[in-house]
Amino acid sequence: MRRLVWVLAAAAVAVVGGFVAFVEALPKPGEETVAAADGIVALTGEGRRLMPAMDLLEKGLGRRLLITGVNPASKRAMKSLLHGGELFDCCVDLGFAALDTHGNAQEAASWALRHRYSSLIIVTADYHMPRSLVEFESEMPRVKLIPYPVPDAANGFNLQTARRLGGEYFKYLASSVRALVIEAVHQARR
Repeated sequence: MRRLVWVLAAAAVAVVGGFVAFVEALPKPGEETVAAADGIVALTGEGRRLMPAMDLLEKGLGRRLLITGVNPASKRAMKSLLHGGELFDCCVDLGFAALDTHGNAQEAASWALRHRYSSLIIVTADYHMPRSLVEFESEMPRVKLIPYPVPDAANGFNLQTARRLGGEYFKYLASSVRALVIEAVHQARR
């Protein structure tokens, strides 16, 4: 019984320590200048992710923009939301297939392959970036991914933020394990 208590205590310390390290390692929005890439991918979620992606496209930092995970019912509203004009019409692709981050990565991988892109700027919320990069790297191991984190709308650290970050941390762990298993399977087949 004593060993079980020690094992559970060690597991709890590892989870809490991992969570603290995860939060501390989150990318800090706006700290870096972003390099140009072949394309830009914005993951839907909070609306705050889309305008920065459109700004990057307008600055010429990518040739095309994929907005992945778009709800089909919002297709018409998307153009007006992004103040789209000719640039929107020529260079923005809307992806409707993705239902989650893994699906975003799959949708973006197909899009990048179709356009023969070897580098992508990934635009998503700061707290969502680590998991997004794990998923995207798993789907596109040869594509250079440039993170462009957008600040979360929450101000300060409160219970809602802690819940969101905790949920994201466990999803990040699950994505990381899945990516490791997929890589191990690929290595075993070689």
